[in-house]
Amino acid sequence: MRIIKNFFTAITFFTRIPVARWADYSQNAMNQATAYYPMVGWIVGGFAALICWLMGMVIPVVPAVVISTVASIWLTGAFHEDGFADVCDGFGGGWEKERILTIMKDSRVGAYGAIGILLILMTKITLLSEIQLRLIPVVLIAGHTLSRMVSVSSMMVLGYVRENDADGKSKPIARKLPPSVFLWILISGSVPLVLLGSWKYAAIFLPQLILLYLMNRWFKKWIGGYTGDCLGALQQVSEVVFYLSVLIIEKNWI
Repeated sequence: MRIIKNFFTAITFFTRIPVARWADYSQNAMNQATAYYPMVGWIVGGFAALICWLMGMVIPVVPAVVISTVASIWLTGAFHEDGFADVCDGFGGGWEKERILTIMKDSRVGAYGAIGILLILMTKITLLSEIQLRLIPVVLIAGHTLSRMVSVSSMMVLGYVRENDADGKSKPIARKLPPSVFLWILISGSVPLVLLGSWKYAAIFLPQLILLYLMNRWFKKWIGGYTGDCLGALQQVSEVVFYLSVLIIEKNWI
């Protein structure tokens, strides 16, 4: 029963799906719910995949991808996109830790954030539109799931930098992941790759590891750890890198 409640807590926190009566909003429950973050990716990716598949039967691939992207943003309430925009604004406009953190807390979107969101959405849509239509639904599920696995992996190596900030967006998220929980996150986040149907897609892990290392190093250098916005930004960039990797493999792997 506790596992089910934690799962629904994760759904409530990371999506708009109305399961409030199942959710537990205690700090402990929120910490445990982090383990189900990749499984939320199954749901979000599955929803986007369904919309794309249905639209792909009646309209060309590009508008189908656009509509599925809009659907996924609606389902999550732009949770991760907002984090990405805040990171663009904070790291683009700040040159020392406190200034970066202050800018990221500001609910207003600046020029860096607006440009960043526009470019990353255009990149997602362009990459997905170049992938074979029959593969796009599976790629969406795998991309949403794997990117969430990569995102929370930062918690294993970085510390949360707003311990005394009650308004931090990441306050309900676990500070450190126990090895057993991290193992479950790795498994649940990697399984969707099997749906792609070939071992050649295992090569996707290399660019993801490189991305994780570089972004963790960047966060550590400038603010000394991670915030909720950082995790959201990492999820967005990881998703784009995943689509790019799939496209490269599809076009160049014999």
